[in-house]
Amino acid sequence: MNQQKIIETVQQNCHIADARFAGEYTLCIYLLKMREYFRWEKKYPYGDALPNADIGAWLTEREQQWLELDEADYHDLCINGTQYSPYDSADINKALEPHKLVYSGGQGHQGRPHFFLAELRHHETVDDYHIFVADKELARDLTAPPAMSLDKHIFIRRESLRRMLWERLEEWQWRKAEGAMSRALKYYDFENDLDLALDQMTDHETDVLLQHEIGEIQAGRQLGDEWHEMLASLPRSGGEIMARAIRDHIADCSTTLPRLLQQQQHASLHFYFGNFNAMRKELFPSLMNAYQKWHDNEDLTELTNIIGQGEQHWQQVALDILNLYRQHGDSCHTHIVKLVEANKL
Repeated sequence: MNQQKIIETVQQNCHIADARFAGEYTLCIYLLKMREYFRWEKKYPYGDALPNADIGAWLTEREQQWLELDEADYHDLCINGTQYSPYDSADINKALEPHKLVYSGGQGHQGRPHFFLAELRHHETVDDYHIFVADKELARDLTAPPAMSLDKHIFIRRESLRRMLWERLEEWQWRKAEGAMSRALKYYDFENDLDLALDQMTDHETDVLLQHEIGEIQAGRQLGDEWHEMLASLPRSGGEIMARAIRDHIADCSTTLPRLLQQQQHASLHFYFGNFNAMRKELFPSLMNAYQKWHDNEDLTELTNIIGQGEQHWQQVALDILNLYRQHGDSCHTHIVKLVEANKL
């Protein structure tokens, strides 16, 4: 097997995806993502200052490359003489697993394609879920989410998770704001050993990501294919953002948060609420209030109760959303927004 050729093919598909979709970020987010993409590609350690002049030249070169690839087609992967569609992740992984590699090719938020190739750290089957834990990434696109689910396959990307944790640490160091994130970071010795602290935090948060992805798949089973059809009819809308947040709440109330409470993973619980923002926080303010009460008095009773209440509440709201979709079809957006606004918890 020509591993280098496979890496080059996957990376080229990543470049094509970036050529088509990287411009959708706001300028600030785009520049931050490009800085970390540069760090990954040039293998700069976290904590090292990046050379601004080199970043500028690299950015100009990369954007020119994207202009040339904007109309290009995605390439098939050739593995041991067999051609595979870049979206045929299941069969590609069967071919790559003996070589200790893992691959994913699918579509994420708003239909954006995502591709990555990495060294395989671990693969197991839990019930009928195939769980792949990836280590060093050999090819990736600009977005590189730490966790993804595709059909019954879950991909946990430790390197992307580690980078995300570094970004949260760097952001906190700029602001020095007290809150859930600062409480989570204090469980680790970032000041004296950055790499060890990042490794330890990555180990802990890998399991949290895994539980969330399992919860997402279970929620998807409950809601059925019609939920995905509905999301496809609501691109770039407030209704879509609300619906995705509600599915996140179902996953976390049924799986992620109960596990954190059961295992008393306080560092991860603080980290969860340090990332609890935007639409999820707007729709579920009582959960954040219960977390704050736990922090103030060390009593988990209210947090435990609101998590149980939230699972039932958001499942019902999701079913009501599907009913609106059945009644109004592609024009259900305003009805969904009105329903969700009236059912915040």
